Amino acid sequence: MSDNSLQINVGQQIQKLRESKGLSQQDLAAKCNFEKSNMSRLEAGRVNATLSTLEKVTNALQVTLAELFTFQE
Repeated sequence: MSDNSLQINVGQQIQKLRESKGLSQQDLAAKCNFEKSNMSRLEAGRVNATLSTLEKVTNALQVTLAELFTFQE
């Protein structure tokens, strides 16, 4: 696993979960009190999210933290 592949996988999982809930990036960003550009970077795996950021995302998506890390490698 490369240095940033985990953050890319988590970002893709956030996008997948968001889309499954019918939310736009703007909607999810607003629920998390983030700028849309920050949500875009998070989903693209260009940022290394903190645990508090991931907690806000899981709360907004109503999923568990484990679900963010449940992906195919």
